[in-house]
Amino acid sequence: MTKAQVKSAAQSKKEKEKKEAPAPTPAKKAAPASAPTPIAQPKLTKLQEQMKKTLAGGKFRFLNEQLYTTTGEEAFDLFQSKPELFDEYHEGFRSQVESWPQNPVDIFISQLRPMPKDTVIADLGCGDAQISAELPKHNVLSFDLVAKNERVTACDIAHLPLSDNSVDVAIFCLSLMGTDFLKFLKEAYRVLKPNGQLKISEVISRFTDVDAFVSALKTIGFELRDSDSSNKMFIMFDFIKPDRSLASASKKSKKSKTGKKQKVQEDDDVEMGDIDDEVGPSLLKPCIYKKR
Repeated sequence: MTKAQVKSAAQSKKEKEKKEAPAPTPAKKAAPASAPTPIAQPKLTKLQEQMKKTLAGGKFRFLNEQLYTTTGEEAFDLFQSKPELFDEYHEGFRSQVESWPQNPVDIFISQLRPMPKDTVIADLGCGDAQISAELPKHNVLSFDLVAKNERVTACDIAHLPLSDNSVDVAIFCLSLMGTDFLKFLKEAYRVLKPNGQLKISEVISRFTDVDAFVSALKTIGFELRDSDSSNKMFIMFDFIKPDRSLASASKKSKKSKTGKKQKVQEDDDVEMGDIDDEVGPSLLKPCIYKKR
């Protein structure tokens, strides 16, 4: 064989061996570290479950009593210093309301849903802002002692961060809780627009005298439009903030045919004026749950 043929044969052999050589085994990837196995919590016995519920119930009763027997400012300071208490209170509150045949917040939501989307609604003492969550396209402003989520503004609802005459509907759903709750209602009057609506639901057993409660709100400046005591657990009220400027103008312009001013009869209106905040506890008793 010539040198050229030998060289050619060697080249061919190398190429053949290269083709027949097994492909290199790829390096094995390290197996990802497995997540630590969570430690199973021991199942509580029936006695332990009962003890846990008793302790939770005791804390709820304590917090509930604090809310009903202190001012709004004191309650705000307490929950701002320990926001976790807000969750513990509302967990107990939800367990109480679950046994009711109907929750008033669901009634309010059904009343608000048909309203125009630009209606300004102030949910005062909103908890976790259920009204805002269920009416996301409405303009709902939610206020409570703690900002439970991004929908809530934390404040003492006796001092709302809102301008005068800026709200169409104000809601108090089981939230007239402080000893100075009349301040909450006066603040609602301030922020409501003329002819704005005030909607209230409260536990029926709290009322010492429903007529006296209504009279107090008339003194603040509201007019009662409707009430519903058909539910065995709570009473609902619908008030409005009347447009006093129009009423005043109407009285001035109304004259008899002889040209003399004619006295305008008002429907059982109590004269509007200031009302002492300390009167509040005599109108609504604190809702204190008995120890079991």
